[in-house]
Amino acid sequence: MRIGELADQSGVATRTLRFYEQSGLLSEPVRTASGYRDYGPEFVERLHFIRRAQAAGLTLREVRDVLTIRDRGQAPCGQVVDLLSEHLEQVRGKILELITLESTLESLLDRAKLGGPHDAGSAGVCWILESDDPAAEIAR
Repeated sequence: MRIGELADQSGVATRTLRFYEQSGLLSEPVRTASGYRDYGPEFVERLHFIRRAQAAGLTLREVRDVLTIRDRGQAPCGQVVDLLSEHLEQVRGKILELITLESTLESLLDRAKLGGPHDAGSAGVCWILESDDPAAEIAR
C-alpha cells in the first residue's frame, strides 16, 4: 500500500509517517519500480503499537528503544513494564504537586475573600500574594 493508504488505515498523517521513518520508528519500506513507498500490513500494526505506547505516556525515544529490542527478536515486555512503572511514579509525583498547588490556591483565594488592603500604597505588589505561607496568614 502507498503512504496515503497507510495514513488512512492507521490514522497517522503522511507527514508523521515520514518523520517516523526518519527517526527510526518505522523501517524504510520497499520502493516500487516508480519509486513509491510500498508498505505492508505490518506497518499498520506497528503504527497502532506506537500510538498505544504514546497514549500510555511513552516518549518516541522510549518507543523506539522498545521497538529496537523487538526488531532484534527479543521480547521487550520487561522494558515496557519498567517504563510504565517509571511513568506511573512520575504521574503520582505530579498529582501530589497538583494537590499541594490546589491547597495553596484555595488558601490564597480564602485569604482574598477575607479582604485586605486595596490601595496601591499599602502592599508591595498585591497583599494576597505577599505572605510566604498563605495558610498561616488565614489562620491568624
